[in-house]
Amino acid sequence: MTAKHADVAQALAALLHQTSEDHHVAYKETDGVDPDWSIWYAGHLIECGIEKMLNATLLKSDLIYLLVGADKDINREAPGAKWETWYADRFVKRYLP
Repeated sequence: MTAKHADVAQALAALLHQTSEDHHVAYKETDGVDPDWSIWYAGHLIECGIEKMLNATLLKSDLIYLLVGADKDINREAPGAKWETWYADRFVKRYLP
């Protein structure tokens, strides 16, 4: 991973972490429980500029698909990994040349 990719991955991991915090606040009545979390995350990430970070045009449905896929894969391939970093690395590898 290049230095530029590492910088983007670090910024994206921070954005994912903040999104998690924001989601927990939005769903405080259910203690953050939301079976459709990926829909909320996708909208929030788009509003926060994930497209610019990844230099990509993403539909909300694209991002939902990516988030759900990453969630399934991390649970199978890297249980216990810091999810924000794992997702960020995966997204950067997919979108940045």
